[in-house]
Amino acid sequence: MRLKRLLKRSLKRGVTLVEILIVLAIVGMIAGGVAIYAVPKFKEGQIKTAHNNGKLLQPIADAWRAGHSNDCPTIQRLKEEREVAATTDINDPWGHPYVIRCDELDTVIVSWGPDGKEGTQDDIREPDLPTQK
Repeated sequence: MRLKRLLKRSLKRGVTLVEILIVLAIVGMIAGGVAIYAVPKFKEGQIKTAHNNGKLLQPIADAWRAGHSNDCPTIQRLKEEREVAATTDINDPWGHPYVIRCDELDTVIVSWGPDGKEGTQDDIREPDLPTQK
């Protein structure tokens, strides 16, 4: 009888603070594990996106140069002249505009990478030509 009363009373009182803290600790550990896995994958995704965007923009810039006395376009000019769709994001995944570099033969799309600084190791070039010094 006494056990029955005790069980009934414990069912009425709800969840204790300790139980809530235990659940929160478990959820926090799961979230931490997901973050450890997801953050590097997100960074890899940004780099792949920059490469893919460069691969899409490079032939457009080449074609534009062929019709404009081999001048070197800017990404903004390609957008203004509707060579790329008006809805096209002309910024890399880190929010910096793509840069088009031209020489006599090659047209290269460049993103300054995660650090946003020119000439560092994380720069992304498409096509990935060897740098000349």
